[in-house]
Amino acid sequence: MRVTLRFMTPQAPTPAYRRLSVEERRVQLLDAALALFAHRPPEEVSLDDVAEQAGVSRPLVYRYFPGGKQQLYEAALSSAADELRLCFDEPREGPLLARLSRALDRYLTFVDEHDTGFSALLRGGSVVETSQTSGIVDGVRRAAADHIMRHLDVAEPGPRLRMTVRMWITAVEAASLIWLDEDKQPPFDELRDWLVEQFLAVLTVTARRDPQSAALVETLAADL
Repeated sequence: MRVTLRFMTPQAPTPAYRRLSVEERRVQLLDAALALFAHRPPEEVSLDDVAEQAGVSRPLVYRYFPGGKQQLYEAALSSAADELRLCFDEPREGPLLARLSRALDRYLTFVDEHDTGFSALLRGGSVVETSQTSGIVDGVRRAAADHIMRHLDVAEPGPRLRMTVRMWITAVEAASLIWLDEDKQPPFDELRDWLVEQFLAVLTVTARRDPQSAALVETLAADL
């Protein structure tokens, strides 16, 4: 006798399990760590927390980071720092302020899309902060300053110009963090343009005391 079963549909095939590659797994663990470090002090984040966030076992975290949480923390910072350094790698074409605007576009896009990683990178005052972690953060600032000096065509910047550029980079960092706290207000484009205007403003103030900066302001004014 043939029996017909009604109201039943064929089961969907079970998706095949795909093992992550070494690099994919490492990225997964770093993303999980950044998400946690951004919202809690690193000393309050355990490897168990990272494993839970990533949906893996604690031994697996140790397999990739045998140095424990400190190694994972430094690797997470380096991952975010590498992306931020690339933001200022702008081709030396067109007016300088337009180049600076494009670099800030990439920088603020990173902040917008990776706010947890950005916050984790710049978080300070942690007991796990070391000369290594401080060096990673400062490396981003120095890379940004070097890129800006190259765009300014300044091979040997004087102390006032160096200080002005580094102060502006610090202001960009602070503004970005405040922007996140303020629910990303003012709007993205307005913040970018405002930061570009601030760069010209602080350079103009420095120009009153520094001939090197004065010559740069004159060049920039010609591009406006």
